[in-house]
Amino acid sequence: MADDSDAAPSAAADMPSSAAALLRFIIIAVTAFLTLVDLFATQAILPELTHHYGVSPAAMGTAVNASTLGMAIAGLAVAYFSNAIDRRLGILLSLALLAIPTALLAHAPDLTTFTALRIVQGLCMAAAFTLTLAYLGEHYSAADSATAFAAYITGNVASNLVGRLLAAGVTDHFGLASNFYFFAVLNLLGAVLVFSTVEKAPRMKEMREKKRSPFAAWIDHLRNPALRASFAIGFCILFAFIGTFTYVNFVLVKPPLGVGMMTLGLIYFVFLPSILTTPLAGRAVRRFGTRPTFWASIVVAGIGLPLLVVPNLSAVLIGMVLVGVGTFFAQACATGFVGRAATTDRGSASGLYLGSYFFGGLIGSAVLGIIFDMFGWAATVAGVGLSLSVAALFALSLKTPLAPEAA
Repeated sequence: MADDSDAAPSAAADMPSSAAALLRFIIIAVTAFLTLVDLFATQAILPELTHHYGVSPAAMGTAVNASTLGMAIAGLAVAYFSNAIDRRLGILLSLALLAIPTALLAHAPDLTTFTALRIVQGLCMAAAFTLTLAYLGEHYSAADSATAFAAYITGNVASNLVGRLLAAGVTDHFGLASNFYFFAVLNLLGAVLVFSTVEKAPRMKEMREKKRSPFAAWIDHLRNPALRASFAIGFCILFAFIGTFTYVNFVLVKPPLGVGMMTLGLIYFVFLPSILTTPLAGRAVRRFGTRPTFWASIVVAGIGLPLLVVPNLSAVLIGMVLVGVGTFFAQACATGFVGRAATTDRGSASGLYLGSYFFGGLIGSAVLGIIFDMFGWAATVAGVGLSLSVAALFALSLKTPLAPEAA
């Protein structure tokens, strides 16, 4: 997962540079997939869970997305203790421990227990996520970091698609309990991958810096207007994404669309174009700059929003494709930007970004769930559009002295 330094996997050391780069891209993407596969997969079985627990869509949506609360907390915790945490060991333990709450979800007796276990899942996922982003920022050059982060977000996109397909398929054929056992095995496979590919190595600049209070690093990051804007953008992106892809499930299964459980899982092939486009984010940022690339991605997502309220399955699917492509591309831009804009303690900066990002998901799930229950789907989509508009305004501050932004 590392670059061409001593931290690189030995399997890549003897390969041509292009083959080694492809192997690293795949390893980073698969690691991200296995880290985050639990996060959104459960959304594909929301109607089934709602029926199982006998609660409202908003209540179940909030419970399923409670993982974002754990992720926000863990992101901030890792930001605080960043310099004291060994990257490899932290990622490895987080993924191994993630299997425990995942398996326990198979027999959660009530919604409160389900919600608590989702929060614990979020703690484990975000710890691994944040430490991996810090690892990438510390072990890749500024020129290569955009591609490395794009690889990680590509794995995130793949987890959205494949995770939902797996959840829908396993639940449809074997039931809810088997679904959670299956995902617990995937968590353990993630730990095995990290054990096999990530080697302990000294970090770059941060290891040579004089130790200081974690709060001092936070203050430095929050004094940076570009980083403040990126944290706010992260909040808005997941607010919009969760608002769209949580509550659209209920629209899809009701008339006039009325799709079945297995078909609902297959519908999430709408994320396939995002898997193909997100790896291009690094190249686009290097060529056009962060802000133009980010704004273009927001425009793409915005074009898809009106299609979501059309009572036609094809129109809704096209809208979902555009929102997915736009929000994932925007996330790749913002995530990579944090790694470049933070000149010190990138682990702390990544933690603050992800804390804000996942807190946005939690608030988006709750607020847009209330809007969905009270005012319907069209009002929910309007809330998503407002969030994306605010993100576009914050992007005015996404500039650093690094190329290509200096231009």
